[in-house]
Amino acid sequence: MGKLIVLGSSYAIPDETHDNTHLVLVGRAGLVLVDCASRPVTRLRQGGLAHEQLTDVILTHFHPDHVYGISLLLMELWLRGRTAPLWLHGLQHCMSRTENLMVACDVRDWPHMYPLTYHAVDEQPDMLLLDNTDFRITCTPVKHFIPTIGLRIEDKHTGRVLAYSCDTEPCAGDIHLARGADLLIHECAGLGFGHTSAGQAGEIAAEAKVRSLVLIHYPTGGRDTSGLVLEAKAAFSGPVTLADDLMALEW
Repeated sequence: MGKLIVLGSSYAIPDETHDNTHLVLVGRAGLVLVDCASRPVTRLRQGGLAHEQLTDVILTHFHPDHVYGISLLLMELWLRGRTAPLWLHGLQHCMSRTENLMVACDVRDWPHMYPLTYHAVDEQPDMLLLDNTDFRITCTPVKHFIPTIGLRIEDKHTGRVLAYSCDTEPCAGDIHLARGADLLIHECAGLGFGHTSAGQAGEIAAEAKVRSLVLIHYPTGGRDTSGLVLEAKAAFSGPVTLADDLMALEW
């Protein structure tokens, strides 16, 4: 079965026990980081993973809580002696800004820097983002404040499908990428522009006919989250789980 570790589960304001939302796909051939918050190498280690296994980074959009760890990641890998190439994937909007950020950090002047490749895709449905021996990952635009993608991830060994909404309000693209997925990881930052409530996440899971739902990117900092699962279950009859930091998920 496919495996994913939740490296962080909070919305944009984290707390002492919930990091900003970012995930890592665990494949037989390596690791794929989805968004890059916090102290990425340390967080991988806390998840029982080695930074040397990292092959690719997907950035879903260029909001600080999703990309603020990228410069630290690239620098720490360099300082630890990485020589293997690293691929960064995302929309042109995000990749151009990420590359500009790294220019500002003078990455090109770092001696013996490992190869770094930016793979930008158009803001269109079902764009092929990454295809390796473990996963086939496509992306579809969703509705947020800036250009943002949700992900549809097929495990090539099992054929099972994971969908990740990223930050979005309910939209056709969100339902499209989740259609028939074995597991949907969906944000529930709250009702309003650019985001989704837990109840709406349940409605999307039901309409897309997914098998199970995990809620993520929810309000933390002492806020009561006990009702989020019940709120989603009011609309979705399948299993619903609230994500937590360092939780391992299989699909």
